[in-house]
Amino acid sequence: MGKDIFEITVNGLKLIVIFLMMVQAVPLLVWVERRGSAFIQNRLGPNRVGPLGLMQLLADAVKFLTKENFVPDTAKPLLYYAAPVFALIPGAVAFAAIPMATPILVDSFEMFGQTWGPYTFLVQGYDMGVGIVFILGVSSLAAYTLLMAGWGSGNKYSLMGALRASAQTISYELALGLSIVGVIMLYGTFNLTEMTLAQQGPLQFVFMGHTVTGPDWLPNWGIFYQPLAALLFFTTTFAESNRLPFDLAEGESELVAGFHTEYGGFKFNMFFIGEYGHMMIASGLMALFFFGGFSIPGVTVAEVQQWASSVAPTAGKASALTALLHFLSFFVKFAFFLWVFIWVRWTLPRFRYDQLMDFGWKNLLPWALANTIITALIIFIAAS
Repeated sequence: MGKDIFEITVNGLKLIVIFLMMVQAVPLLVWVERRGSAFIQNRLGPNRVGPLGLMQLLADAVKFLTKENFVPDTAKPLLYYAAPVFALIPGAVAFAAIPMATPILVDSFEMFGQTWGPYTFLVQGYDMGVGIVFILGVSSLAAYTLLMAGWGSGNKYSLMGALRASAQTISYELALGLSIVGVIMLYGTFNLTEMTLAQQGPLQFVFMGHTVTGPDWLPNWGIFYQPLAALLFFTTTFAESNRLPFDLAEGESELVAGFHTEYGGFKFNMFFIGEYGHMMIASGLMALFFFGGFSIPGVTVAEVQQWASSVAPTAGKASALTALLHFLSFFVKFAFFLWVFIWVRWTLPRFRYDQLMDFGWKNLLPWALANTIITALIIFIAAS
């Protein structure tokens, strides 16, 4: 956490800020989804409660917080109450491990009669070293919360939805994990920051002892090396986050509302935040693996730091400016993929459950395995 009380405090506050960023982004995403779906369907959407319907978010919050706390007679109280809490934890913990910018350097300074610093603060909750393993491991725990909600509710529709959701999650996690094996082999690391730095600057790679350089306007992004993996990964993340066309766990025409049928008010809201949290993780990882993460297209981090040093008077301010520019680059990519999640929801119809399972086991998994084998062969040939 840090070497002294100041660094420990800042890192603790940083974790709280990142968590609040994720939670507070949910109402905005709900508003974007409502307005976006209205735009897609050629209607107005929320526009009466406040300017552009923005105050509808506050009305929703009041409704969630003031609803009656209802518990079914057949529910298992411990599981029933624990499920919404545990639904929120995996998304929040995994999201904090995603690097969103270059580190911020803080020069030494005097405070309370002693010298503090210098410090290097990462623009992420924590750096695990094996970031992708940690994120996949933590986010996969969401399957347990669905089972807890389904069984703890004491409702057959909830249980059916939970069984569907857990089977779907386990099925698509295999293809998801295999889809990024090629990415890990390509970059040769599990560290998310190192993956991002490997994609900086214009397109350039070494093949059989020869350096191949692309045009200056073409960035060195992973999408150009792993296009199939990008398609497979993004498809499986829709199933992992239970979003259309893979939201069979919440099939209203068959299961009322799925695993959260018996939940209302703030408990339902926590499930909702957990779902959007997984959308944010998927969008962040998509940007990181295949679109350069926080790197600015066609420009290296060193070049941005050099420009910032010529503008800012001190090294600390230059690093803060560099981090801000890289954060804006990450945010644009991150927001784009969140919009794609919304776009797809209001464009594609829901699969039948047998189609969903066939698609995962008979299509995505074989293609992910083939991509891994092909990538290994190309890397072997390129290194020879």
